[in-house]
Amino acid sequence: MSDLPCVVFSAFDRHNFGDLLFPHLLAAQLRGERFAWAGLAARDLRRFGGHRVTALGTKRRGHLIHAGGELLGCRAYEAAVMLQDPAAAAQAIARYDRDPVAAAAWAARELGTARALPYVAGRDAVAPHGRLIFNAVGGVDWAALPLPTRAAARAALAAADWVSVRDRITLAALRADGIDASLCPDPAVMVRACCGETIARYAARGEARAVRAAFPQGYIACQFSAEFGDDATLDALAQGLRAAATASGLGVVLFQAGAAPWHDDAALYDAIRQRLPDGMARRFASLHLWDLCALIAASRVTLSSSLHARVVALAYARPRLTLRPPQGDGPDKRDAFVAAWELDALPGCVASADLAPAVAAALAVPHAQREAHAASLEAAYRSSLAEWRPLLSGQ
Repeated sequence: MSDLPCVVFSAFDRHNFGDLLFPHLLAAQLRGERFAWAGLAARDLRRFGGHRVTALGTKRRGHLIHAGGELLGCRAYEAAVMLQDPAAAAQAIARYDRDPVAAAAWAARELGTARALPYVAGRDAVAPHGRLIFNAVGGVDWAALPLPTRAAARAALAAADWVSVRDRITLAALRADGIDASLCPDPAVMVRACCGETIARYAARGEARAVRAAFPQGYIACQFSAEFGDDATLDALAQGLRAAATASGLGVVLFQAGAAPWHDDAALYDAIRQRLPDGMARRFASLHLWDLCALIAASRVTLSSSLHARVVALAYARPRLTLRPPQGDGPDKRDAFVAAWELDALPGCVASADLAPAVAAALAVPHAQREAHAASLEAAYRSSLAEWRPLLSGQ
């Protein structure tokens, strides 16, 4: 145990499924340490199963642990918008989306930092003799970022005591920039091991229990982001879901994985449900972290555009596939995760038109194979953590 607190820093200052998980996972694995939870803004997300978070600059300095997520690709303007309420986010987008200079100035004021990649903090945020850790972070767009954008972040990474990343695209990009990094699975592969008892309690009550009763034959847990919001895309997704549900005999449970701007749009779930036959689909209203985990853990298949919905399904050895957004010009963090860590037999990122055969393929992968794979990634994550945890005690 260190005499210094562990300041855990990431984007869990906003409602996003994976980000809300990260501090729970670290606290469970670094028992005996003293923790402080830091984001870019002060927020209290405990009503959603998250943490009470304060702004990084207001925390007593200690060790600084970047807890995970696509931190190496989250630019200041994007971060600032995602920390707004919906009305304020819409106003900011209308005012700044086409004015990069004004957008950068506004973001710096909102965030209290001029860092171009604001979730990447350096030695100035660490106590004397403290450690600077980057734990299984992502940055698939790193190589495409303008040099000035990644300059300060590169310096922070170069000065870190430990850097691990969650995909090979980020690993190659950082190594090309002279950054020594290692490969580690996303922290969410540990959710069943670290939080299984809590999730089981939530599974036995509330909405998670109700959906199992509504669909005793089992269900497809389905989530999709605001990227799927135009009518043609919704029509295609509804057709794919109808075909997949009919062929598999499963119901469909529609859930929202992120309430922050640029994540999920609650209205789209109602729009999809209206496009499906009566009784085929049910809306899961809860935004609570453990309710969402319980829903995924009990699913027959998880279908999502959220990376962390897929990773939680992996941890519970559930069949899973990723919804490919209608727009895209190259591999993103979802493709990168699948390429680095998934079973070859499982579908990766699939289009709406291919949902029925993809769900059938996912269901056909033997449970024992899925369990063994989940155990192997859990072991890989534990191995990585075991390498950097001694740094906290000065070893």
